[in-house]
Amino acid sequence: MSYKRVTIKAVAAAAGVSTQTISRVVNGRPDVSPETREHVQEIIDKLGYQPSKIARSLIRGQSFSLGVVSYGISLYGPALVLQGIQEATVQSGYSFMLNILPDAEVYDADKIVRDIMSYHVDGILWAVPEIGQNRDWIQQILPKISVPIVFLNVQPRPTLTTAVIDNRHGGRLATRHLIEQGRQHIGIITGPMNWWEARQRELGWREELMANGRSIDESYITHGDWTPSSGERSIRMLLDWHPEMDAVFACNDQIALGAMKSARQMGRRIPEDLAIVGFDDIPEAPYFDPSLTTIHQDLSEMGREGVRQLIRIINNPEHPTTEPIKLLPTLVVRQSSLSTG
Repeated sequence: MSYKRVTIKAVAAAAGVSTQTISRVVNGRPDVSPETREHVQEIIDKLGYQPSKIARSLIRGQSFSLGVVSYGISLYGPALVLQGIQEATVQSGYSFMLNILPDAEVYDADKIVRDIMSYHVDGILWAVPEIGQNRDWIQQILPKISVPIVFLNVQPRPTLTTAVIDNRHGGRLATRHLIEQGRQHIGIITGPMNWWEARQRELGWREELMANGRSIDESYITHGDWTPSSGERSIRMLLDWHPEMDAVFACNDQIALGAMKSARQMGRRIPEDLAIVGFDDIPEAPYFDPSLTTIHQDLSEMGREGVRQLIRIINNPEHPTTEPIKLLPTLVVRQSSLSTG
């Protein structure tokens, strides 16, 4: 079987109109009568005509494509971000070229940017956590990029355009909820502290405790690595140091899962003896035993907002914005944190 591309000339001949009329219909121009538009659209559908994006790019001087740099898309968070990016690019009539980093801490940023730019993308979306070299090169490489770039979930700076989740606010929500449940000794299991998100969540915990007249005891802090096994280890350490601890903020749901398992093995009832709040609201959170109270962050929406922001800048190059977009997370209350008194 052979396939032959349907051309705009073939559609025009079949419809009995000019190629300019076909172009006007395809591009949604208003200067076409309803009858002609309907007739042309019938021919387009019948012949299976697909307008050439390359031709559109040449005419408008844009590629209508974005470069996307991501990491760890097999993980829950990055996969949701990429889902949002895909939805927004398709909805906006763009395509994207995806570059997946094998390691978020060690990579050649200059080479990645050069490769992306060689495809003449209209803009770049950088969806890599701010760890390792990522923090060092951001300021250095910006002058070398001739197209707009938007960063997702990196620390906002005056020189960057960013779309972020307000992790600090999420940390405050989690801690405030535990205080409102009457918990007196609230520990925290952070993520890896070379991640900006982890530092922000811990900062929220600190601020909310101080806002409620609580002192900060550094021995109530342990550092995890986002995995259940780190939750297991960390909760054992905290409960060994502080048998009186009656609540813990686990800085992601995977850490909370491991913490719940170990706490039970140590004879702690959840939530009667130990209340736990996670962060992420993964799909499995309602099915934990007990169901997990957690902080919901809309990572897909962050990806969508990053694309919208990037396209706004592409379409208005004379008025770029560096005002950070912050998406507020929300508290989802379930059984693991509720007071039984």
